[in-house]
Amino acid sequence: MGTVREAAQVKRAVFIDRDGTISEEVGYIRDLNQFHLMPHSAEAIKLMNEHGLKVIMVTNQSGVARGYFTEALVKKVHKKMESLLSEQGAYLDAIYYCPHYPEGVVKFYCKVCECRKPATGLLEQASQTHDIDLAASYLVGDKVTDIELAHRVGAKAVLVLTGYGPEELKKIHGGALPQPAYVAIDLYDAARWIVRDLGA
Repeated sequence: MGTVREAAQVKRAVFIDRDGTISEEVGYIRDLNQFHLMPHSAEAIKLMNEHGLKVIMVTNQSGVARGYFTEALVKKVHKKMESLLSEQGAYLDAIYYCPHYPEGVVKFYCKVCECRKPATGLLEQASQTHDIDLAASYLVGDKVTDIELAHRVGAKAVLVLTGYGPEELKKIHGGALPQPAYVAIDLYDAARWIVRDLGA
């Protein structure tokens, strides 16, 4: 049996999707003014910060490959997000995004990659950089691809009923798809469940 000391040494993370989970789902964000945090997102992230969990955002941004916006805009959006979170005492430990899409129009980004969710590349990169035990971690998102990704790396999946969540839940209930460990009302509900699940 592992000791408390050994358990404390396990480096966990909560990986969180962006659109529809941390921020409002508005389609492809082509203008900085379209970005808005979901209610209680900052509160949720702050709760996880306070419990010593690494909080890492992982997001597909295929709009870059589709020619809808540039990587520069993606980075500006993330800078705005971090600023809004900081104003409420919350922070992300890292941000990873995939700009690729095989059928895009911007040639540089048109490829089958290892980082587009549910491929595991973003999580593997985060695991190596931050020494994270993926099997002891969590992934929160509003899509089946997030749930599938969690299952691929052995993490616990949480589906939020914001963004595309309600539609995706119907797919999960209607077929032989990977099941979430928990279905949350929103990111704050997910954070509270994760903290309880850890016995904190």
